Amino acid sequence: MSEGEAFDFQLDYIISVIKDTGAKVVGLQFPEGFKRRSPAIASGLEEETGARILISGNPCFGACDIDVALTEDVDIMFHFGHAPLDDNAVSRKVYFIETRSVVEVRDVVKMAVSELTGQRIGIISTVQHVHKLDDAASVLKEHGKECVICGGDGKIAYPGQVLGCNFSAARNEECDEYLYIGSGQFHPLGVSLATKKRVLIADPFVNELREADSSKVLRQRSAVIAKSLDADVFGIVVSCKPGQKRMELAVKLKKMAKEHDKEAHILTMDLVTPDQLLQFKVDAFVNTACPRLAVDEVGRFHAPMLTPMEFEIVLGQRQWEELVFDEITGE
Repeated sequence: MSEGEAFDFQLDYIISVIKDTGAKVVGLQFPEGFKRRSPAIASGLEEETGARILISGNPCFGACDIDVALTEDVDIMFHFGHAPLDDNAVSRKVYFIETRSVVEVRDVVKMAVSELTGQRIGIISTVQHVHKLDDAASVLKEHGKECVICGGDGKIAYPGQVLGCNFSAARNEECDEYLYIGSGQFHPLGVSLATKKRVLIADPFVNELREADSSKVLRQRSAVIAKSLDADVFGIVVSCKPGQKRMELAVKLKKMAKEHDKEAHILTMDLVTPDQLLQFKVDAFVNTACPRLAVDEVGRFHAPMLTPMEFEIVLGQRQWEELVFDEITGE
């Protein structure tokens, strides 16, 4: 099955919205995995509607990462691959196209039954597969397992949905372990770190099973903390992206640094990259932007990049054993 066949881009719906709203200039924003599809989609929409299509070329890491500048140049914009967050009132022009997967999950869930060691299983996924979680639960129940699909906090649109920065739908203390439906590694790794429970990944695209192994990430985080223990000057990174901006947290961390006779500076920017930070001569950075940044980009910055919780460990405010995964939570 090709990528185009594996996901529903809701093109008929998009065409109807463009026609109904009378939009003349339309923006499209895709996450990295879908960007290659954008020229063909744009051509089809232009042909069907006569609207001028503008494609965002900026990186897109989630629903938190709306291309605000593009919204100012278009009548409406379609954001693909994510469900809206609680703080996506940035623009009424934005329509979220969740791009649900049409791939069958029952076969790979059947494969997972013999690998699940617990009795009470929490089932989780990204928005691409949340509509298949009931199917997954029915398969597990047919094989004698108890299933739990939990709701999350205010940032979570659907029960069982996890984000790269929010694992509140996997906070059920009664679950023995979790079954993650999907192909990625970061979300199940985050759940494993956040819950300290086993997470089995059931990949429906290739019908494979694997276990989320957080040991490498924990070793990397321990190394980053160790390199920062003698740091005196910190750069606290704040993202300007609407869904990532945590200025109150940054101010709190700066105050904490001062209380421990450390120097800290708040650095604000839109896209956080190693090159963007290269000119800031600090001993270590503290990331309050997308929590994935410190983990995905480990070793690429010229100074260690700490999470807020790791910064607390460096300052002696938190014990090593109390290290938890950084999340952006909602009410």
